[in-house]
Amino acid sequence: MIIDAWGQHPTLRLQQEPMLASLRRWTGDTIPVAEIPVSATLGALASSGIDLMLVSAWYAPRNVLISNDEVAGFVAQSRGKLAGVGGVDLSKPMQAMREARRCVKELGFKAIRVLPWLWEVPPTDRRFYPLYAACCELNVPFCTQIGHTGPLMTSEVGRPIYLDQVAIDFPELMIVAGHIGYPWTDEAIAVATKHENFYIDTSAYTVKRYPEQLIKYMRGNGARKVLFGSNYPMIMPGKALEGLDALDLSPETKALFLGGNAKRVYKL
Repeated sequence: MIIDAWGQHPTLRLQQEPMLASLRRWTGDTIPVAEIPVSATLGALASSGIDLMLVSAWYAPRNVLISNDEVAGFVAQSRGKLAGVGGVDLSKPMQAMREARRCVKELGFKAIRVLPWLWEVPPTDRRFYPLYAACCELNVPFCTQIGHTGPLMTSEVGRPIYLDQVAIDFPELMIVAGHIGYPWTDEAIAVATKHENFYIDTSAYTVKRYPEQLIKYMRGNGARKVLFGSNYPMIMPGKALEGLDALDLSPETKALFLGGNAKRVYKL
């Protein structure tokens, strides 16, 4: 089973968001003028051999680019091929806790995700802490982004070392940190090695761009710590996996990377 741990079925609002325009320098895409149907995303998964994709809401300051209810609608149309990841308004911590509970208990979502660069604060900011407590209470992972940002926003808040303090304060919190952490990949590996419940996903990177130290970690004591992710639709899942055999992973490690780790962490 191949599970894509980081994707989104994009709304037109997300695709037309000016803040994300810099990403088109990498993809060469034009600004869409119509909504993408869920069937198109399901087709992309089928052509890439993906059995399940986790798709996330996008909540930014004073802006909802993909709402939780929209994600729930996408999941309902997906015939079991999509699973939801909720978002929250970090500026309202109590409301964020209640929304996290609604996402898990009512909408059936598998995790909650917040991107620090969208809020321009590190994950040690006090506004995150009620949400971490809620995720522990709900027994679902907290997902976030580490490393530099493609959008023209500050990258500093994505340094993996910030999550060392979070993992110390919430040792039972499952943390899945997406986008590898480059240029601080060594930091990400150090935090993952130190903390039992800290994981890395490879979203936004193709196999050919994985840092050598991450590959070495996957082949060794990080076999149960790294999850495959694509960051669809920015990268098609099949494109993200091209060259996988060149990593020379053992069959067991390859199976864990492609789906076993995500199945365990997200309780799929």
